[in-house]
Amino acid sequence: MDLLKIIRDNYPRTRVIIITGFGTVNSAVESMKRGAADFIQKPFTPAEIRNVLNKYLPKKDTATSKTLQFNRDGQVATIIGVSPVMQDIYDLVLKVAPTDSTVLITGETGVGKELIARAIHFHSQRKEQAFLTVDCCSLVESLFESELFGHVKGSFTGAIATKHGSFELANGGTFFFDEIGNISLNIQAKILRAIQEREIKRVGDTATIKVDVRVIAATNRDLSQAVAEGGFREDLFYRLSVIPIHVPGLRQRREDIIPLAEHFLEKYNQKRKKSLSGFNRDVEQLFIEYYWPGNVRELENVVERAVVIEDKQTVTVPSLPSNIRNLKSKPMEKEDSVKSLEQLEREHILSTLEQTNWNRSKSARLLGIDRKTLYDKLKRYRIEK
Repeated sequence: MDLLKIIRDNYPRTRVIIITGFGTVNSAVESMKRGAADFIQKPFTPAEIRNVLNKYLPKKDTATSKTLQFNRDGQVATIIGVSPVMQDIYDLVLKVAPTDSTVLITGETGVGKELIARAIHFHSQRKEQAFLTVDCCSLVESLFESELFGHVKGSFTGAIATKHGSFELANGGTFFFDEIGNISLNIQAKILRAIQEREIKRVGDTATIKVDVRVIAATNRDLSQAVAEGGFREDLFYRLSVIPIHVPGLRQRREDIIPLAEHFLEKYNQKRKKSLSGFNRDVEQLFIEYYWPGNVRELENVVERAVVIEDKQTVTVPSLPSNIRNLKSKPMEKEDSVKSLEQLEREHILSTLEQTNWNRSKSARLLGIDRKTLYDKLKRYRIEK
C-alpha cells in the first residue's frame, strides 16, 4: 500500500495491478480506493494474468485513431485529440482533403486552426505542392494587395522590381488565410474575384494570370455576425464556408488536456535533454480545472516552462505559473453563481497583467496569444491601467 501511494503520487498515468498471497475483500477494496487498477490473489494462472493485462494495454487500432498526422516543414507532425469532437474533425478532414472545396476553419486563438489546415493539405492531392500562409493580422493595408497578388516594376514608390505574389507562388498548391476576418472590404472583393475566377492581376498590371489554388481560411471571429454588422462581405463568407470546420476551445474538450500535455512533455524532454516521467496528480487536476483562454498554445507554453524549471522526476505544482497554481486555493463556484466565459476571461487577463506588472508582450506570451489579440481583448473588456 505504501508503494502504491508513491506510484500514484509520482506516476499518476501508470496503471497499477496489485498481486498478493494474502487477499481479502477488505484489502482489495482498500487498494482500489488508493488508485490500483486491479487486484489479483495468488494462486493464479497465466491465462488470468493475460486477461487482466488485456484490459489495460492500449490497442493499436484505437491508439492510432486518436491522432491525425501530417507533414510540417519536412517533419511528421501529429494533432492529438481523444475527444469525440476531435475524432469527428479528423473524419471530416479526411473526407474533404481529396476535394478542392474551400474550407473555413473557426475557433478561438490557439486551438490549432493552422494545424488543421496543414493536415487538409497533406492528405490532399496537392500535398507535393506549396502550402503558403498569409497572416492577415501582420500586414498593413497598403501592402496587402502587393503581398497577395504581386506588383510590376514602377507601379508605386519603392517597386524597384516585379514581384510575384503569394497567390501566384501557391499555384498548384494550397493558400491559407490565417485570421481572414481582419482584412478590409476592399481586399475582400479582390480575394473573392481571385477565388471565383481563378485568376489574379498584379498591382500596376493590366494582364491577368491564371492560378490553380485551393483556398483554406481561418478566423477567431464570428464572421456571420461580422456580415450582419457590415464588416465582412456576405458573398465572400459563403464562398469560403463551403466546408466549415469549428475547432472548440480546450475547456470544451477537457479529455484532450492530459494527452496533449503528455505529448508536449515528450517534445520538450527531447528538446531540453530532460527525462521528466509525467505529471503529479495535483498538476493533472489543475490542468483539468483551468480555463485555458490561450487553449492548446497556452498549454504547450505551460508544459515547456515546467520542463525548464522542474527539478523533480515529475512535473509538480510549484513549476506551474501562478495563475494556475492559485486555482488550488480557490473553492469551487456554486452552480447558481457560475461566471460567464467572458467574466472568467476578463479576470484571467487582469490577473496575468498584474503578474507581469502590465507588460503586455509578456502577458500575451503567457496567455498563448499574439499582442494584437490581447489589445483587442483589452479594448473589448475595457481593461486599462
